[in-house]
Amino acid sequence: MDKMFDRLDAIEHRYNELNEKMQDPSLFSDIKKYKEIAKEAASLKETCETYQEYKELLKQEEEAEILKEEPDVDIVNMALEILATCEVKKAELEERLKILLLPSDPNDNKNVIVEIRGAAGGDEANIFAGDLFRMYTYYAEKNGWKLEILESYPSERGGFALISFALKGEMVYSKMKYESGAHRVQRVPKTESQGRIQTSTATVIVMPEADEVDVEIKESDIRIDTYRSSGAGGQHVNKTDSAVRITHFPTGIVVTCQDGRSQIENKAQAMLVLKTKIYDKILSDTEKARGDERRSKIGTGDRAEKIRTYNYPQNRVTDHRIGLTLQSLEYIMDGDLAPIIDSLINEDQKLKLEGSGL
Repeated sequence: MDKMFDRLDAIEHRYNELNEKMQDPSLFSDIKKYKEIAKEAASLKETCETYQEYKELLKQEEEAEILKEEPDVDIVNMALEILATCEVKKAELEERLKILLLPSDPNDNKNVIVEIRGAAGGDEANIFAGDLFRMYTYYAEKNGWKLEILESYPSERGGFALISFALKGEMVYSKMKYESGAHRVQRVPKTESQGRIQTSTATVIVMPEADEVDVEIKESDIRIDTYRSSGAGGQHVNKTDSAVRITHFPTGIVVTCQDGRSQIENKAQAMLVLKTKIYDKILSDTEKARGDERRSKIGTGDRAEKIRTYNYPQNRVTDHRIGLTLQSLEYIMDGDLAPIIDSLINEDQKLKLEGSGL
């Protein structure tokens, strides 16, 4: 326990040091450095605030111990009540601090870019991809996040062959990172006339949005092509060369954006997606270099892994990573993902406390 408090003291000292640096006027001219310091301070804020709450509780406990020695019975009883309350709150805060001291994912506070693709199942897979997009749209609304479509290829029978979008808000990646993988649906397809249950899949990829600190792209390393947009996207489609394709030579990554209202907007979005995909590749390569033993058991593992099944006839959703089954499919498809996401986060934290997580 003493080691834990030594770490907390060091974190608190570092947090105060960072806040002092952020007040230095000379730092305002170095935006990159300022962002780095602000990012580190933000990552320590919750831990420091919780530790401060814990220390305030210790002061209350000390004061109550003194009051306990008073001759007045009422004061003694009040002190005993305070001590009992402090004991419960202390235990809760100690557990919380243990979790906060776990190795954190530096990307947790980032925005994300999500790609959903129809996979096995033809038209029904694309329709399901559209259903997943709708689910995440409602989940984003519940969390107060902003959603911005970057690229979409609607399917003739409904849904999307591919749709990519950005989610912006508070701690987006910390929740959405658990959604990467293969999602399976079991239901009677809208395209099926004989009422037979079909199994189809759609894949979801969630990538933390890269910023200037993470990835720097040289102009000589890319080629930018413009072309006429195709498919749904507004009145500008097929009238101007507003769509943008960027090829990154060192990695071979190619990104396209055509859903914006202008070439300038599409270029900016394409550059953001490119940086994010490069950053995602860097993270993936680093993860592989560390070895499987360092990979989260339930977090961002193999993207081909089947992570969840949505069974419509039985109104059931099952997350296979933690064996969680909920009989509330209609609510989940309306964006009520919190019961699943919270369970995944809790299990991940439990595994890390046991030394079996990241």
